[in-house]
Amino acid sequence: MKDNVKVGLLGLGTVGTGVVKMIQQHQEQLVHQVGCPVSIKKVLVKNPDKGRDVELDSHLLTTDPYDVINDPDIDVIVEVMGGINETRQYIIDALNAKKQVVTANKDLIALHGSELQKIAVENGCDLFYEASVAGGVPIIRGLTEGLASDKIQKMMGIVNGTTNYILTKMSKEGLAYDDVLKEAQELGFAEADPTSDVEGLDAARKMAILARLAFSMDIELDDVAVSGISSVTQEDLKYGATLGYTMKLIGYAEQENNRAEVSVQPTFLESSHPLSSVNDEYNAVYVYGEAVGETMFYGPGAGSLPTATSIVSDVLAVVKNMRLGVNGRNVLAPQYNRQLKEPNERFAKYFIRLHVRDEIGAFAELTKLFSNYSISFEKILQLPLEEEGLAEIVIVTHKASMDNYQSVLSEINDLDVVRAVRSFYRVEGEGTK
Repeated sequence: MKDNVKVGLLGLGTVGTGVVKMIQQHQEQLVHQVGCPVSIKKVLVKNPDKGRDVELDSHLLTTDPYDVINDPDIDVIVEVMGGINETRQYIIDALNAKKQVVTANKDLIALHGSELQKIAVENGCDLFYEASVAGGVPIIRGLTEGLASDKIQKMMGIVNGTTNYILTKMSKEGLAYDDVLKEAQELGFAEADPTSDVEGLDAARKMAILARLAFSMDIELDDVAVSGISSVTQEDLKYGATLGYTMKLIGYAEQENNRAEVSVQPTFLESSHPLSSVNDEYNAVYVYGEAVGETMFYGPGAGSLPTATSIVSDVLAVVKNMRLGVNGRNVLAPQYNRQLKEPNERFAKYFIRLHVRDEIGAFAELTKLFSNYSISFEKILQLPLEEEGLAEIVIVTHKASMDNYQSVLSEINDLDVVRAVRSFYRVEGEGTK
């Protein structure tokens, strides 16, 4: 049994720095948890001479990743460098070198997680990735351990802090999307190129990971239907608020009869829903279990120390497995074959905002179209527009199948009375299924 566990880091950016600080500053607690010291043996950096907000002896730094991967004294490799193809190869080589691996790399796990887990099992190694979803929120361990005995039916999550910050500012301060995005970039909440965040790609990767674990099904990233928030306007938010809704970018995953659907899209939530009160850069995942009912995981979705907390917790889990001699035995093959719902099996409410001619019979034409596809109305707003002869109509439907909803959208512009479809969004109800 090892009396000192050595850790190698691939990367020393914001999160890597947090990992080093936690290992250095929480040593007494770590020893209490696992029964031996945990120390940093080697760290991959781009520039060894760069000033850093952490104290590390220069001999611990290297610019060669294989100084970390092939070091015989290193037991656990923590990957916090990001990237996909090159990083994938480093992790494969580390696992083949019988190293335990902890990563925060959501992109890599979403695309290659199944492959890497298989290699880990073949080598008797652990591959843990709690920090890849929702930063400091322990949602992955919650699903794989805390709720392991339950059958997860549905998840709804705010899993991207950048978009939640933007939508919070737009909703509460009445600011335009472009202005809030610029502010988020200045504060460091958004990247210089925010595409991955604002178009929903980051959230989609996280939802693919969560759905894979929750449903025990090999969900792929391409299975996630994705749309972002860049077209959300103040008018949308104001009409939503009038009807009692709050806008969030929601990751949604549901299974029925072992058939799944996964999506990421701007969604109007009933303002009474617990996710509606999750603001700024915070993340939360609402989970519906067959036995447990409803639970919610909430906390900071990013940041040096919150994310490092999840990473170091994974390191401790790895070390405990090492001391028990059970590394690589925690992974189960998917229980169910990958089956996705067809559009006629996917049901939701929808918000649709239209500009129509303000004339007798206009609403009757709309009603007839929706009726043809068995879609009824739950809420309706009608307001005059400044442009003479036009009115704005906002409709919230009762639950309808996706194929019927898409058929309405494809035909509505053909109606003579419709000038334009301004926006359309999914609507989710209160905190009950």
